[in-house]
Amino acid sequence: MALMDKMKAQAAQLAQKAQEAGKAGQSKLEDVKASRRADGLLRELGAAVYAQRAGTATDQTAGEIDRLVAELKSHESEHGTLDASDSDAATSAAPKEEETPPEGGFTL
Repeated sequence: MALMDKMKAQAAQLAQKAQEAGKAGQSKLEDVKASRRADGLLRELGAAVYAQRAGTATDQTAGEIDRLVAELKSHESEHGTLDASDSDAATSAAPKEEETPPEGGFTL
């Protein structure tokens, strides 16, 4: 019976580790979703401010800016301060000007 007890203990440990890994994965997924939501809000805000500065704003643009700023403040209170480096991750994959172009000499 000692062998069965050891197997049960190991199975319990494995189940515990699997649950912890699942919780960590779920937490990471929620962080990614929150980051994408913030990126979307920031993009919308940028578009609205650009329209306002470019003179193409509508009557609703000012209200839209206020709404987006309020949503971003709410997002910050739930998920912490917005980090500009989060949105830089998407642009960091783009090739830099001083990088050598790929084989064939063309650039995208």
